[in-house]
Amino acid sequence: MSYSEILLEKAEGIATITLNRPEHLNAFSPRLLTELRAAIEEIRTEDAVRVAIITGAGRAFCAGGDLKTMGERHRERTAVETGRELRDTVQRIPVALRGLGKPAIAAVNGPATGAGCDLALMCDIRIAATNARFAESYVKVGLIPGAGGAYLLPRAVGLSKACELLFTGDMIDAAEAERIGLISKVVPPDELLPAARALAAKIAANPPLSVRYIKNAIYAGQQLTLDELLEHVSLAFGPLSKTDDHQEAVRAFLEKRSPSFKGS
Repeated sequence: MSYSEILLEKAEGIATITLNRPEHLNAFSPRLLTELRAAIEEIRTEDAVRVAIITGAGRAFCAGGDLKTMGERHRERTAVETGRELRDTVQRIPVALRGLGKPAIAAVNGPATGAGCDLALMCDIRIAATNARFAESYVKVGLIPGAGGAYLLPRAVGLSKACELLFTGDMIDAAEAERIGLISKVVPPDELLPAARALAAKIAANPPLSVRYIKNAIYAGQQLTLDELLEHVSLAFGPLSKTDDHQEAVRAFLEKRSPSFKGS
């Protein structure tokens, strides 16, 4: 698929998706959402890609829904049609990222509001520039989080803080986002992509099957009891112990050298 509203770059095991509607603060359009989902699927199927980075072009990460067109679309459609459109477009993105099977890092370069904040939350790791801002701003326009925010935010920052942010729609800066655990690191703007790529490279150097199974276990653990998770892990541990990468890791440790992992 050719892309016009995102940019997709791949190098050294890292795929970088850049939302590319800077004149609209990278707000979602139907085409951008289609392209974003297609890019995630493309990355999912390529063994050479081990980590994904999502960022935005220009001064914003993502402004979420495009309010310039949203109101007109909502007036023209029935409530049922609007709900169906939501399910068929933006709600497919968190499902796609959860099923990616590879870590996704949000490099938040500016404001991330509404569904843009949700997009950052969909990623496994979030780092932000000092000029980044975050808001679950749906309540400000009389809507409910449509892209998973009510599920994702409490798991990132806890129930009380999530309720505060969702009920008020307040904007918080990068320092506050780091303090409450919404993001894991704040860096100067010119260091954001280098920091994201350095983190991605560190992850990409690890055995990809192990990383995939760890990601699965992390998210399974949010739904399972401890006993159920231990059973889930035991079913994965055995096959991983038979992989070439596990044997390579043992050999490299004994030979006092850096391992080279192939994903098998």
